[in-house]
Amino acid sequence: MSSEDKSNDIPAGDEEQERDLKSKVLDWGLTICIPIVLAILVHMFVLEAFIVPTGSMLNTIQLNDRVWAEKVSYHFSSPKRGEIVLFNSPAEEGVTLLKRVIATEGQTVDLVDGKVVVDGEVLDEPYTEGKPSYPLDRHAPNTEQISFPYVVPEGHLWLMGDNRTNSLDSRYYGAISTSSVIGRAFCTYWPLDHARLL
Repeated sequence: MSSEDKSNDIPAGDEEQERDLKSKVLDWGLTICIPIVLAILVHMFVLEAFIVPTGSMLNTIQLNDRVWAEKVSYHFSSPKRGEIVLFNSPAEEGVTLLKRVIATEGQTVDLVDGKVVVDGEVLDEPYTEGKPSYPLDRHAPNTEQISFPYVVPEGHLWLMGDNRTNSLDSRYYGAISTSSVIGRAFCTYWPLDHARLL
């Protein structure tokens, strides 16, 4: 065997160490990358945590409460009356809001003597704690003042905050496109003494 051939020979022990090192690097890479990818996928398509920045849902949800929203169910069904949804603000780009579904497409919403009336039925809304629901005297920029009775357009939702005397909601910016809904809020989880299902 020539000296050149001998110089290219790698001792069996060194080959085994090199294979072990590659295997360990791959194992560590997978151990780190798989959970990160799974967390990103869960965040994008399954669950997302939000901080509630306003008091518009008092006293159901407190200012700065943390809530979990699930993003799966609305791929198979539409939001229903009474559900609390997160959605992209129609008035401020990049802002996520949280309100309750009061009426869905085709339904007629009216505000009569401080009560919400949907399709002629006065809603029982204990979550408002008796606060009256009146039209607002202002509206979002580039939108028309809402007049009642109001028919919810196709592909839209009428949303209102539980804190009816301090909530900019569909009375302010009109019905919300269903496509802007991010998910359904199903529980508060922080602070711990506020943790509960919604």
